[in-house]
Amino acid sequence: MKVLVTGFEPFGNDVINASQEAVQQLPDRIEEMEIIKKIIPTAKRAAMNQIEQLVFQYRPDVVLSIGQAAGRNAITVERVGINIDDYRIPDNMQEQPIDQPIAVNGPDAYLCRLPIKRMVQAIRSEHLPADISNTAGTFVCNHVCYATAHLLKESGLSAKSGFLHVPLLESQAKPGQPSMTLTDIVRGLIAAIASLRVLDEDVKQTEGTFQ
Repeated sequence: MKVLVTGFEPFGNDVINASQEAVQQLPDRIEEMEIIKKIIPTAKRAAMNQIEQLVFQYRPDVVLSIGQAAGRNAITVERVGINIDDYRIPDNMQEQPIDQPIAVNGPDAYLCRLPIKRMVQAIRSEHLPADISNTAGTFVCNHVCYATAHLLKESGLSAKSGFLHVPLLESQAKPGQPSMTLTDIVRGLIAAIASLRVLDEDVKQTEGTFQ
């Protein structure tokens, strides 16, 4: 099995990105899986151009994108990508769409096709905080989450895609902001990826919230 794992370059005022640092630390193999690690621009067009090239170059079974989420205190597995771009700041190519669809003729949303609850369970088995997230935001992370699923569907490919957000690193966090060590983030990602050896069936456990 091939797993393409992407992280993002720094954006905004940051000089590092937790997802980039973590993806670069992943091993080349996790159990029987070959791990293809790539860093993509935090810019919607450039990111998807690169993902499309990588998908057709490597033909992975899974495309797993990783982003950082300031304010989150757990590794969060995204449930859904929505068909909207609404950027509070410009991306790294100075694009700042407001209320624009990602795919004009695409569905309103794509549910991630990975076993998201199995992934959360695997991360928690490492004694790390993990949750299901029901929003990937409306910035480049959500764009990649949605557009990758749309790419795979429109191309007729059998690969499955998903998205994880990780907390800020300790060096990034401002006073009062939650953070996680790089060692723990990498450990959590390895556990989540290892759980993908079973793709066809998710575990049955409640992860519903009142929010």
